[in-house]
Amino acid sequence: MIRSLRGRAILGGMIWAGIAIVLGGVALFFVLDSLTLRRFDETLSARYLRVVAALGSSGGDSDALESYLTDPLYQRPYSGHYWQITGPDGGQIVSRSLFDALLPAPAVPLQEPATWQGAGPDGAVRGITGPVVMEGGERWTVSVAESVASLSDDRAQIRRSLLTTLLLIGALGIAATVVQASFVVRPLNRLRHEVTKRWEDAEALDPGGYPVEVAPLVADIRTLLDRNRDIVERGRRQAADLAHALKTPSAILRNELEALAGQGVDVADAEIALGRVDAQIMRSLARVRAAASGADARLQTDLRVSADRMARLFRATGAEGRQLEVDVPEGLRVRMDQQDLEEILGNLFENAFKWSRKKVRVRAVPVPNGVMLSVEDDGPGIAKAAREEALRPGARLDVSMPGSGLGLTIVNDLVSAYGGTVELGVAEVLGGLSVRIMVPNTLTPGGVGGEGRNL
Repeated sequence: MIRSLRGRAILGGMIWAGIAIVLGGVALFFVLDSLTLRRFDETLSARYLRVVAALGSSGGDSDALESYLTDPLYQRPYSGHYWQITGPDGGQIVSRSLFDALLPAPAVPLQEPATWQGAGPDGAVRGITGPVVMEGGERWTVSVAESVASLSDDRAQIRRSLLTTLLLIGALGIAATVVQASFVVRPLNRLRHEVTKRWEDAEALDPGGYPVEVAPLVADIRTLLDRNRDIVERGRRQAADLAHALKTPSAILRNELEALAGQGVDVADAEIALGRVDAQIMRSLARVRAAASGADARLQTDLRVSADRMARLFRATGAEGRQLEVDVPEGLRVRMDQQDLEEILGNLFENAFKWSRKKVRVRAVPVPNGVMLSVEDDGPGIAKAAREEALRPGARLDVSMPGSGLGLTIVNDLVSAYGGTVELGVAEVLGGLSVRIMVPNTLTPGGVGGEGRNL
């Protein structure tokens, strides 16, 4: 099933145009064919009348007849033009073009001229045979015939011309259908582009600028966009309120655990559990915040500045002799909130430093549809079969290492909220894990980046 309205309109137009052309072509063929036959018969009838007139003027004398019928076509044997006169006594006078042949005689006496078709001296012929009564009452029979080869040639020429004309009409019809379909769906394509642009610019759609058939849809979309903006704003405020509400109890619990640890109580399991609770809270808050921020396409953050800031932090606190290489073009901006971007970078840096042996490499390049960011290390990497599991919440592929197992999950959640993708692979140069992130430049109201397709 064709999902494109433009494709449906073009296909429907082509089908109906094809049906109309075929039916019209068949009807036109029969009309032109009958006109060709009528023109042939009219010419044949005119020749018949000339022979009848010559018979009347000559009185049936063969030499006189030839002096009246001087058409060169009657003189050349088997020229395709013939006449034959049968006298009252059965004697026959024929044109020289018949040479040694005769035209077929009527099976029964005729009372008036009749058209017939049969075999001639050199192929099929079409003729007229009729009785002629002279002044003395003698009854003569006159036959005039012509080869149907010329009629067949005329018909073939008409068919070729008609086919060429119909093909040209069909091509013009297809072109007109494509243009008309494009013109009809243009308001819908314009609506799609305006929805994205006005969503990004926080502007309202104007139904008055669209055809009356589309205006109600535009009004409904405007209402939906306004409602969506309100939901996004409320979500942003609720995320901030929730963050403040949860940080305080978590801090109190952590202080209590530290106090118990100072008294010699074993709180290791409790600290691990609280750490996982904090990580889950951070993940949930990040998802809510990203869902709100990701819908705002006006957000732009300098990736180089954020990457350098996180690099300085990790070099100062967790590098432990490892080499960190940052290769991000100056001024490269990504459509993402700064806090979300730095949380992504922080989780990626932490994961890379945790598993790397000597080196971590960070690269970013602009691509046609957005920005590609990669973080690579020279650690053991992740097996291909386990990469999908590594992005699942709470998945810990090695429980011997500290952590909540939510780092890559948080990265995946945040990137997805901005319409991007996360891909795990093998670092080409360092040989460890490669995390490749693509963040698109644009985001549709539905949350999926890209340009989309025309209707």
